[in-house]
Amino acid sequence: MKKNTHPKYQIVLFVDSSTGYKFLCGSTITPEGKEVFEGVEYPVCYLSISSASHPFFTGSSQLLDAEGRVEKFKNRYAAQQKKQAAAANPKK
Repeated sequence: MKKNTHPKYQIVLFVDSSTGYKFLCGSTITPEGKEVFEGVEYPVCYLSISSASHPFFTGSSQLLDAEGRVEKFKNRYAAQQKKQAAAANPKK
């Protein structure tokens, strides 16, 4: 095997920025920051989202709209048609 071709494998501390959840995982990334976790200093990588904050894993998923997408489009289209019909036939 060639020397110095593979990145260094190390234990990295991952921190979820939104919840503060921390976990250790082996990785080849080389973050510049360091942080102490459980009395040991690790390289740290900050995440914007993890299993601790993702709606799929937390069960706090919310429906964005009560109607389906097709029904929502049909309602917008019908409203637009009414608007155009009213503009074409102005009341006197």
